[in-house]
Order: sequence, then structure tokens, then C-alpha cells
Amino acid sequence: MSAIVRGKVHKYGDNINTDIISPPQYMELSIAEAAKYAMSAIDPDFAAKVQKGDILVAGANFGSGSSRETSPLTLKYLGVGAIVAKFFARIFYRNAINLGIPVIECSDADKIQNGDTIEIDLETGIIRNITRQETYQGTRIPAHILELINEGGLVPYLKKTI
Repeated sequence: MSAIVRGKVHKYGDNINTDIISPPQYMELSIAEAAKYAMSAIDPDFAAKVQKGDILVAGANFGSGSSRETSPLTLKYLGVGAIVAKFFARIFYRNAINLGIPVIECSDADKIQNGDTIEIDLETGIIRNITRQETYQGTRIPAHILELINEGGLVPYLKKTI
């Protein structure tokens, strides 16, 4: 993965919890099957319209709820290239990183709109809104975490380094 992620935005609001991201009634399915229902509680068409590299943008408290990995796993399976939010629930934040999904906190996430194309420099945290010709400052990803993300997550990183 490059240090630059560019994609179309799928925008949601505050308090998107893990039950919304990956509805619990589909937990027993394979990740491939469960991914078809990702975000379906608030956007029934999400799984059908998200394309590899697209960027999910949300408000405050993204990923609150349970600690199960199915939520970030379904997003990864669908090809979400990064997630930007005002702030994340810590367990979701760590699970996403462990699975190789870049997560950026940005206090200006509300300025980004559904359908915008944005470009994120993961090393600096700078988010360029190509559609609106605006720039926002998000959190940067430290080099050692970026290396883990570039390897596809914690397990592939450990397999390579141990």
C-alpha cells in the first residue's frame, strides 16, 4: 500500500456502532457472506456500491460497541481503503489497524461530503478533498504502524518479521 490513499467517500454520521457496521444476526456467516450486510441498517446498498479503495467517512465515536473483529473484517473484505472519523472507539481503531485498514481521526470530517473524492497522505495526516478543493488535517500514522498496515495487518506483519 502506498502512503497515499485516494477514493470516493461514503459518508455517515455519529455513533456508528459495530452492530450497524456488521449486524450481529449475520455473525455466524463467513466474512464473504456477512460483508453483504455491512452497514445495511443505515444503508442497505452499501455493500453493493462500495468499490475497492473507497473511503468511509463518519462523525464521532465510530466503531463503538463490541470488540468483535467482524466489523472491520467485513469492511476490509469489501475493499474499504481507509476510514476517516472525528474519533473512533479505541477497540475498533486497534482492530482496524491490526487488520491493515488505515484509520484517520479528523476534527473536520463533517466538512467531507458523500460522493466526494479525497486523498489521504497517511504519513502526514493531510486529507485533500479533490472535489471541494479543500484540505483538512487528520492524525498521521506513525512509521511503525504504517509498516504494519502495508503488510496487510498484524498477522502478516508478524509472519514476515518473526
